[in-house]
Amino acid sequence: MRLRGRRRGHHTSGHHTGEHHPAGTRDHAVELRDVRRSYGRGGSAVHALRGIDLALPRGSFTAVMGPSGSGKSTFLQCAAGLDRPTAGSVRLGGTEITGMSENKLTALRRSRLGFVFQAFNLLPSLTVEQNVLLPLRLAGVRPDRRLARELLAQVGLHEHSRRRPGQLSGGQQQRVAIARALVTRPDVVFADEPTGALDTVTAAEVLVLLRHAVDALGATVVMVTHDPVAAGYADHTLFLADGSIADRLPRSPAAEIAERMTRLTGRVPAAAAAALAGGPVR
Repeated sequence: MRLRGRRRGHHTSGHHTGEHHPAGTRDHAVELRDVRRSYGRGGSAVHALRGIDLALPRGSFTAVMGPSGSGKSTFLQCAAGLDRPTAGSVRLGGTEITGMSENKLTALRRSRLGFVFQAFNLLPSLTVEQNVLLPLRLAGVRPDRRLARELLAQVGLHEHSRRRPGQLSGGQQQRVAIARALVTRPDVVFADEPTGALDTVTAAEVLVLLRHAVDALGATVVMVTHDPVAAGYADHTLFLADGSIADRLPRSPAAEIAERMTRLTGRVPAAAAAALAGGPVR
């Protein structure tokens, strides 16, 4: 199930740190500059993001972790152009998207971004191959069936191209979703809890595929996760707390990432820590 080939113009040497770099650098797949997102006004306003400054290199794999209410989901939504920041700048592949119209944002997401969700989000009425080709159809590009078959072969599903999603296991459906996310050769693949609905063995298979998408194709992956084991596959892990980047680690073992998360939850407000203990992390 290893992905083969290298995407043009991308590099994968070494581990990236995600440190602050000058704005507009073409080597960056994702750039956020003083990004803030608030909901409501006045004293009742909720500040989901509080001035995020970040530059993620092309060909890197970034995990984003944090307690419940830390801003992980808002970060992903703003970075992917699914939500508009209250202030600040977002660039994807060197393109400023903050002031784009909704139509232009939609076109950009269809042609230059890939998405992998916890719930797979495959269309049950389409075959596996048709699901993989869907982003090309939506972008107005002629579907490349040979590319779809190649991607399905690389994720170990070449014999299932004519099946419907309902005929596949959860792990197989997530592999289809990864192939679909890569079919447009996107600037960035955003993965939101991609292993959250999978068992441990199947989750590891999915994470290996994401890792090889980076190493073999030069893809850029940004993954929100609550799982230190999943984060251990990334080049670096960012920790959010109270809407800010509270810490970061280069590629590290799961135990070290878990220990850092434990220290982080000890610093967040008691209400957030209680939410972390009582339900799923988002």
